[in-house]
Amino acid sequence: MTAIRVLSINHLDLGFAPFRWSFAETRRDDIAGYFASRRESTPHLWNGRVLLMRDHAIAEDTLRGMYFEVSFAEFLAWRDWDFPDRSVVNCFSMGALRASDGAYLLGVMSAHTANAGRIYFPAGTPDPDDVRGETVDLLGNVMREIAEETGLTAADFSVTPAWQAVIAGTRIALMKRIDVAYPADEARQKVLRHLASEPQPELDAIRIVRCAADFDPNMPRFVTAYLSHVWDEGGT
Repeated sequence: MTAIRVLSINHLDLGFAPFRWSFAETRRDDIAGYFASRRESTPHLWNGRVLLMRDHAIAEDTLRGMYFEVSFAEFLAWRDWDFPDRSVVNCFSMGALRASDGAYLLGVMSAHTANAGRIYFPAGTPDPDDVRGETVDLLGNVMREIAEETGLTAADFSVTPAWQAVIAGTRIALMKRIDVAYPADEARQKVLRHLASEPQPELDAIRIVRCAADFDPNMPRFVTAYLSHVWDEGGT
């Protein structure tokens, strides 16, 4: 089992440049066939464009890396085939929603998504909309995902300055703690009203997590590792 590390990150130095990914080129036909098979069971999957990272390094509380653009089909095959090219990582941001009473709010992914049933914080694989010239804006990415998935806006929360990098093999989950202005039950009801107003919401439900007893097998290890870490550090 891959060991997980949690590191404090104060600075992101994230570039963007075109890159020819040998995995995608050499496995093109296999990838197309796999994506077609996935769409048979999940017809709403869309083969859009997303970003993966190469040449990453963490030193002196700074994460550096270079993003490049791939198709969602290429990303999905790479992920589901156990990351055959481990020189590349999936580095994404998550909004760790912390209610005013200290509980955390996680979403249950809807059946029409690629991660149906999984439970985690609002997040999305970075995509070309997050590119700003030659850099990638992960804070903008997580703000957009929070708004789309939960309906919460900047009027509902404050954003803490630092990141927590949860490193789990070829995944780097960059957690940004989001302090919601309401207690957990009130915040949950607010998000549920948003989901009810959406024709096809990304989330099916909202879970409140107050302690490790609330963990669920559908929560990825990088999520439970993050929560365990912040509780060990005093809840911050």
